[in-house]
Amino acid sequence: MSLSTFSPSPMSPLVLLRLEGLFVLLAAVFGYALLGASWGLFLALLLVPDVFMLGYLVGPRFGALVYNAGHTYAVPILLGAAAVGLSSPFTGGLALIWATHVGLDRALGYGLKSPSGFHDTHLRSSGSDGDRRDDRRRGTRRRVERVPARP
Repeated sequence: MSLSTFSPSPMSPLVLLRLEGLFVLLAAVFGYALLGASWGLFLALLLVPDVFMLGYLVGPRFGALVYNAGHTYAVPILLGAAAVGLSSPFTGGLALIWATHVGLDRALGYGLKSPSGFHDTHLRSSGSDGDRRDDRRRGTRRRVERVPARP
């Protein structure tokens, strides 16, 4: 089996969603630079949205709900709208930092979580070809359930 079997096509939804994340990341960083806000604050708050992972301490279903609430573009967009309405550059900076975080996650292939498990996302599932490729690199194997062929 060739490596191309495992590679997504250049215009696959996976590639497009990751590119979208990259463009959001770049636009948010550019907007933050134009805002002239503190880069120290930017770095200090960049990973704060990952606090939403704590929902997984309750369980996978609740964890996915809480994590996804903090990792959609809706939150930074609403925060940005509030910043405009309040004429608050600080709130605008927070919105851009949050959008940068979500864009970075998407560009790196981390997606919204499924209730079935932390590693199952809208960008890949724990049983995806990419994961099997990673397992081969690490020298580990996943247990695969065999489904009998139809007669």
